[in-house]
Amino acid sequence: MNNFILIFFFLALGLVLQHIKQFPTRIYKVLNKIVIYICLPAITLYHIPKIKWSNELLFPIASGWISFILAFVFFHFLGKRLGWSNKLIGCLILTAGLSNSSFLGYPIVEALFGKKGLETAILVDQPGTFVVVSTLGVFVAAFYSKGSPDTFSIFKKIVFFPPFITFVVACLMNVFQYDLASNLQFGLLKIGSLVTPLALLSVGLQLTFDRKSQHWRFLRLGLFFRLIVTPFVILVLYVFILKQHSEAIKITIIEMAMAPMITGAILASTYGLKPKLSSMMIGFGIPISFITLAIWYFILSFAV
Repeated sequence: MNNFILIFFFLALGLVLQHIKQFPTRIYKVLNKIVIYICLPAITLYHIPKIKWSNELLFPIASGWISFILAFVFFHFLGKRLGWSNKLIGCLILTAGLSNSSFLGYPIVEALFGKKGLETAILVDQPGTFVVVSTLGVFVAAFYSKGSPDTFSIFKKIVFFPPFITFVVACLMNVFQYDLASNLQFGLLKIGSLVTPLALLSVGLQLTFDRKSQHWRFLRLGLFFRLIVTPFVILVLYVFILKQHSEAIKITIIEMAMAPMITGAILASTYGLKPKLSSMMIGFGIPISFITLAIWYFILSFAV
């Protein structure tokens, strides 16, 4: 419950600070960089070395990749067919294609499935959605912001993207069964805990409720894809086609039904891909997802 209160508190705080003239509202750009370049690497270095691998882990890990590729195919071809701008297509891919598997996912999974459920949630998030945003996400952001396939430039952005570098380091630590000293782990955990408040504050500072906004129909489409289509596809693929019926699968589908990923929205905003729409996807997606998540949990209690 405390996590839910914090989510709405920092979103509301950002909205309030927008209306204080003395407050530098464009500070959200600094907050975005702190989240991406400091907090997210800290989370990676803390969690990845502790994961114990097995073939069964492929299902939770693959879900984030499937979700993003599905969004890429859907919005790229639909957008090109309807004449959308590259920035709009890129924004929808980054926000509708990535689930909020950590900031929202961890507290919700723990509340529904207990602390044991967090093991699956971390797999969905860290080698799943987190690596997707650090690799394919950066590719999409760079490609659709530039509008030209500068492969070398995009490759360089991915390779030198700090969260990706730390992910590679963390994977090597896992392979060689090495972990950091307890005092360093404590520091990483504290730094990583700043992700949620800073990211939500950044979103709140950018969030606007303009009734005349041209983004409303794209918001509806993006949230429908994120909250309804994606978990439905994963449910059909994993449960009805691949015949998987474990609690880990249930947790994986719940994770895929989360609101849009805050980091994806920040990445879209940082690259100038419709910042207002990306903020709306988070601001509206989070409260709406509480309703759709309850429905999905009910469905999964019978289907899985």
